[in-house]
Amino acid sequence: MKIEGEFEVEAPRSEVWDRIRDPQVMGACIPGCEAVEQVDDMAYRANISVKVGPIKARFNLLVEVLEERPEHTILSRTSGEEGTRASVVTSDNVVRLCDTDSGGTRVDYAADVSVTGRLGKFGLGIFRKKADQLAAQFVENFRARLGVTA
Repeated sequence: MKIEGEFEVEAPRSEVWDRIRDPQVMGACIPGCEAVEQVDDMAYRANISVKVGPIKARFNLLVEVLEERPEHTILSRTSGEEGTRASVVTSDNVVRLCDTDSGGTRVDYAADVSVTGRLGKFGLGIFRKKADQLAAQFVENFRARLGVTA
């Protein structure tokens, strides 16, 4: 499933870049994120709880930064599973930053997500709706963390 979107924040690109590269900031913005642990400069682990339909799942994820082009592009891979391997998720992600005419930053994101197991049985429509809800909550949290609006 492909998830894509964009949003703007009234903050300079260098500040947005620094915040997006900070696992603690990102963890605080991701809905359902319970804990974040930095493994090294290019990887971190996160525990995320999510509810899709009637199913609650808690994922142990590894996020690996595969490539960076400061201060505009991050390529990463997210992989993980529920503790019981009831569901497995993998995602190849791209985040791009560019300046806006107003001096802010536009953030474009895309993820190619695969979910197997018990959550994989849900239809694409349910996943897309949930992904859109989570993305909207992340954007709201991220803007609040930066102390800015759209």
